[in-house]
This record gives sequence, C-alpha cells and structure tokens, in this order.
Amino acid sequence: MNETILVSGGAGYIGSHAVKQLLNLGYKVIVLDNFSTGHFQAVDPRAMVVVGDIRDKEVVKAVFENNKISGVMNFAAKIIVPESVKNPLAYYDDNILGVMTLLRACNRYQVRNFVFSSTAAVYGTCKDEAITEDHPLSPESPYGFTKYVAEKLLIDAEKAYGIKHVIFRYFNVAGASKDSSIGEAHPVETHLIPVTINSCIYNRPMQVFGNDFNTRDGTCLRDYIHVLDLAKAHVLGMKHLLDGKESEIFNLGSQTGYTNLEILKTVESVLQKKINYTFGPRRAGDAASIVASNSKAKEILGWTIENTLQDMIQDDYNFRMKNKNLYGSKRYKVPYGYKKRLLAYNSNKNVLSLLEDIEKEDEKILTNIKKVNNL
Repeated sequence: MNETILVSGGAGYIGSHAVKQLLNLGYKVIVLDNFSTGHFQAVDPRAMVVVGDIRDKEVVKAVFENNKISGVMNFAAKIIVPESVKNPLAYYDDNILGVMTLLRACNRYQVRNFVFSSTAAVYGTCKDEAITEDHPLSPESPYGFTKYVAEKLLIDAEKAYGIKHVIFRYFNVAGASKDSSIGEAHPVETHLIPVTINSCIYNRPMQVFGNDFNTRDGTCLRDYIHVLDLAKAHVLGMKHLLDGKESEIFNLGSQTGYTNLEILKTVESVLQKKINYTFGPRRAGDAASIVASNSKAKEILGWTIENTLQDMIQDDYNFRMKNKNLYGSKRYKVPYGYKKRLLAYNSNKNVLSLLEDIEKEDEKILTNIKKVNNL
C-alpha cells in the first residue's frame, strides 16, 4: 500500500495498537503526539514520529506539507471525566481546538478521510438496553460535550469541504497486545480494570465510586471492549473511507455490559486473588448505565469481537507483569534508536527541548489527576 496515515495520539494506549495494525497491513504511518501521556516505547519502530501538539498550527501544517497524507486517525484528547468537571477549559482547548486544527489542514491539503475516536459519553445516561447510533445525544460531562462538539465539527466539515469521516463511539477499553509489548500505561491509572489488577498485584486497597446507581447491583454499568478489537475497528473505518464509501458513525461495544462490582469479581476469578475494596461516593459526571449495540459496525464494516472480558483482564495482567516499570520512569527520554525516526517540524524548538518543557508540566498534571480521583 502507498497510503500514508497520520495517527495523532499514536503513542497512547489505543493509538499505539492502531499504529501497529496499520503497519502490519502495509500502510505507512506518521505518529503525531505531544507525549503528555504517550510513550516512545509504545510506538512501533516502523512508524515515523513527530513530537508536537495537534493544536500547534505550524507543526500540523509542516506535517501535511512535507508528507502525502491519505487519511487522519485522531486519538489525541483528554479523556478523564471527573478531571473535565474540575478543569473544563483544558478539555475545550485540547478536544475541540485540536480537531479544528487538523480539519483546517485536511481542507488545505485536500485530505478527505478522517477517522475520529469519540466516546459513548456523548449519550449521557440511557434507558435503552443497548444504545444505537440514532439515540439522542445528551452528554453529562464537559468531556462528553467536547467530543459531541468535535463530532459536529466533522459533520459540518463534510458538508462544507467534502471531508469524509468515520466516528467511533465506544466505551471502556482494556487489555493489551498478545505479546505484552504494548498496553495501558498511565502515570496514574483511573480506569477500572487496570486499577483493579494493580490492586491485586500490589495488594493495594481500592475504592469503587458509587453503589447507589439504578443498576442491578447499584454500581455503574458499562460496556467493555478489548483494545485489539477497538484498534481493528478504526483500521476498518479508515479502509472504508479509502475505498470511497460514505461517512458513518458507529458504536463499538460488547452489547452486554458489566457492573463495576462484576468487573471486580471477574478479576478475582481470573487472577485467583481477593481484592480489598470499599465503596465511596459517586464521581461527578458519571452516568449510571451505558451499553452499546454493535450491529451497525458488524453489518457495514464486517467488524467482529474476538476477545472476552477474561481476555482483557489476562492480557492486561500479562502486560503489567512483563513491564513492571511501564516503559520506564523517564517517559520523555528518547530511547536509543528512536531519534532517527523523529521528524522535527517546530522551527522554534528542537525535539528534545520540547520534551523537556512537557516534562516540567508533568508533575502539575499528575498532582491534579491524583486530586480529582482521590488518589
């Protein structure tokens, strides 16, 4: 294949899996990431890497100007619901302005294919057993609302400029690559499955937020999807657009769902360990129940789910046992052999000084995340 795909946020958890799958299918891949939460070691060595922010117009312009981009796959975003409630302006800045910058570049350089990683949070609390794509949108958090606005930008960009899109609304993601080379590695974990697994590994007490929701056991009900199945859907979405097909919006999920308490019990069963947990108050912005219908993605994209909840838990556990330092404590230190793959388009700063600036902000970010999540 001659197509070059720009993957923004390609050093992150989901993006790095999509990058690997694209490369395995013969696509050329350029990763654009500011490494605020991503890792160099998560990026497949076959990809080229641009260190920069999708809100930086000059960097984005240079990437498009110097490469023949066939499509954009955007994963770059802030994603923590309670943090968005405490600091909404940061979410409006990252999640809306970043998409606008990419769309302007797509329009200027005649790139007509855009795959967008959205969220089920655009729906808010739903009473339907399985949400379909035509369900009314009613986001309940700034995070969900910023994704809703970004979706609207894509829809308007198609009407005005002919930029086709595939939007994926999905739910909780878990698991890791089968060889345990890449997985979920955040400086502070806030997602339930890795938090629960870490509780097992390190015998740490953990807190479940809320047990008074209107669900079968009082804890939040969520859909879960393996990161490999999710990445596969994004690759199928890009192929759908490159084949000249129409814009689409797809829900991705298992179509069943599990409560938080059921997740804990399944982790205990898979790992054969007991978890020390207590119930705490609800987190701001959390909806009671969100589960997706996946029939449209199956019908149009031919997407199938290959991994179970037990697979998600086992693969995540294997990754953590193989990578106990989670890519290393110095996330911004460029590993040996990676420098030759860096494309520096920022005229004001070289790559390493840019990374140093990001690292200086890291402690502030971590402190805020810990405070928001009562860690």
